[in-house]
Amino acid sequence: MNEIEIAGRKIGTDQSPFVIAEMSGNHNQSLERALAIVEAAARAGAHALKLQTYTADTMTLDLDEGDFFISDPDSLWKGTSLYKLYEQAHTPWEWHRPLLDRCRELGMIGFSTPFDNTAVDFLEELNVPCYKVASFENHHIPLLRRIATTGKPILISTGMATVAELDETVRELRKAGNNNIVLLKCTSSYPASPKEANLMTIPHLAELFGAQVGLSDHTLGIGVAVASVALGATVIEKHFTLARAEGGVDSAFSLEPDEMESLVEETRRAWESLGKVSYGINKGEKKSLQFRRSLYVAEDMKAGDIFTENNLRAVRPGRGLPPKYLEQLLGRRVVRDLKKGTAADWGMISSTESVVTVLETENE
Repeated sequence: MNEIEIAGRKIGTDQSPFVIAEMSGNHNQSLERALAIVEAAARAGAHALKLQTYTADTMTLDLDEGDFFISDPDSLWKGTSLYKLYEQAHTPWEWHRPLLDRCRELGMIGFSTPFDNTAVDFLEELNVPCYKVASFENHHIPLLRRIATTGKPILISTGMATVAELDETVRELRKAGNNNIVLLKCTSSYPASPKEANLMTIPHLAELFGAQVGLSDHTLGIGVAVASVALGATVIEKHFTLARAEGGVDSAFSLEPDEMESLVEETRRAWESLGKVSYGINKGEKKSLQFRRSLYVAEDMKAGDIFTENNLRAVRPGRGLPPKYLEQLLGRRVVRDLKKGTAADWGMISSTESVVTVLETENE
């Protein structure tokens, strides 16, 4: 599978996970707050910050009824229209340059999710290094083709897409000459339940499409994201805010700065722990050998004494012969005086005298 590179940062299984902080509409229509979110994400160690590029008019129709009104009682956004929601959540286009510039100043990669061709054209003017495709747009073939023609890496959330739809998506991108693809396993509910995360899909996606695979995570906390690394996730995306209590369209399922910092650290640790197939003693375990059991002289002995269960025992530490040799030593004469606490070795017994000879002598 292709290793992807975004603004000099490599993405692949031989790299620690690429962590993206998603601002979405958590700026609450304040540029000052948006800049503060960028700065908090950088302090937390996020590798990238992602915006969303659309207007209410490019997303939906200005209607306040029927299909355009959110009446689902379980929705975070019930009681409003789609148009009003997108008005509240969108990031003003004139903010993009200062926000992306601030990302660069702080050593973070800044990019965005475009929702139509005009957004792609605008982001191209800003020279973003990559693109994200939202779950709700992963079947929007005309948009995908436009993004693919930029030749830049594309991260695609897979939420709700069938295998057939994903196959069409990937084929269209590759047909347009773009194979720099990262598929992000995603559950498109807000917040999402860990029981619906289905992380076992991650290695299946990687095998099926020969692409890098990550996770766009809408669950609460960081547990699901950390677990995904063990299954091969190379990219982790989580919504981010300064404080959930301050509100925001996506604040309920967004991480706060200390949680983002934990996410970056724990996903890195999870990646480091994968290592390789390994058995036996590794470098860090060498000192722990002393805590294994081994054979030790348990009583003072004179030359000619016989090893018994009382004077030869398997105890800690592990500097003597392994316990598996206990039965071979029992009944053998020692060739020299031995002090209690001496680690057992083969030089303590005669190499010619057999156990049978010793036992026969004792029975005479």
